[in-house]
This record gives sequence, C-alpha cells and structure tokens, in this order.
Amino acid sequence: MLTPTCSADPVRGARINLIGTLNVFDAAIACGIGSVLYASSAGVFGPDDGATPFPMTHYGAFKLACEGAARAYWHDRGIASIGFRPLVIYGAGRETGSSAGPSLACRAAARGERYTIPFTGATGLVYADDVAAAYELALASKFDGVHAFTLAGDITPMESVIAQLKAIAPDARIDAAGAPLPIATSFPDDPALARLLLDLPHTPLADGLQQTVNFYR
Repeated sequence: MLTPTCSADPVRGARINLIGTLNVFDAAIACGIGSVLYASSAGVFGPDDGATPFPMTHYGAFKLACEGAARAYWHDRGIASIGFRPLVIYGAGRETGSSAGPSLACRAAARGERYTIPFTGATGLVYADDVAAAYELALASKFDGVHAFTLAGDITPMESVIAQLKAIAPDARIDAAGAPLPIATSFPDDPALARLLLDLPHTPLADGLQQTVNFYR
C-alpha cells in the first residue's frame, strides 16, 4: 500500500506493509533462507535531510519500521538483508501512488492528453529498469549484515521534466501544481552500495523519459 492508501487507512497499511514484511522474514527463517531483499522507500526521510530518517507519512513510518525490524532479524536470527530506498520511480506501468506523476505525464504526452503533475519542486527520478537491475544484482550477490541503500536517481525540478517531455512530444500539454513531495532532495553518497553492487546501471533522465513515452505510444 502506497502513501495515499496508508494515509486513508493506517492500520491496514501497517498490517500489509509492516506485518507483511515480518511475515516474509519469518518465512525465510522457516525455509532456511539466510537473506532477504525488500523494498524500503525514500519516504523514510523528511523534507530537509536525506541522511537521517524522519518520515512525514504513515507509509514512510512503516518503511522505517521495516528497516528496524531487518536490523533486529540480523541481530537475533542472523538473517542478512538489503532494503532499497528508491525516490520517485518512473517508467512503463508506474501508474499508482502519489509520486506516479512523471510516468503519467509520459503517458499523457504519448497520447496527446492534458495532464497536471500533482506536485511541484524537485525530486529524485529513478528509472524503473535501474531499480529492477539493483534487485537483480543484489539477488546474485553474497552479503552479510543489514543494509539500506538510497536510490536517488536524478534530482530534477518538475519544470525540467515538462520541458524534456515537450522536446520529445512537441504537442504535449503537461504542467505541474501542488506542494513539493515531503522528501529530501539531497543525499550523501554511499560507497558501500558501489562496493556491494558493481556496475549498477544509471539511465539518463532524457533516455528514460523517451523510453517511457515510446512504451505508451
């Protein structure tokens, strides 16, 4: 459950996102599996600090609790884990959640439809294929301990996204309105990510937007 649905029903959000994650770790123990990959979120950060978690939403709070539980499973049961904290994932099929606006803008541009991205300001945009590649590389790696890695992508103002979409589709009718996302836009480099996952791909924003528009065309 993503941010809007967790906000509308926090108890159900906790049952699915937090208790569900605990069930996955328990299933790993029951099956004799020594490590878990899971999805955290950059929602664990507040708007001002991309280093110290300070979630402003129920969704981010649940994800931060999952990270704490992962540390406890390593300490108590020796289950290693990696959690990824992607910022705004965009790409083919990313059509739900409060941060789906850039993907929906690509779809609207491809179809010649009007669309308003429901937030302004800058945020990190990370291409869906790059996130998938991070999980694939982690799946094939051997690791110990407990890790949480931020996948920030390209920190980009929505005005730049709109301009690039208009360059791809000159008839695009895209704009943006609303408050910025309540997530930081500056994140420290984490050398441990590069050491653990060699050759992690990075799709330039212009290429990712073009590929997303092409998909919807």
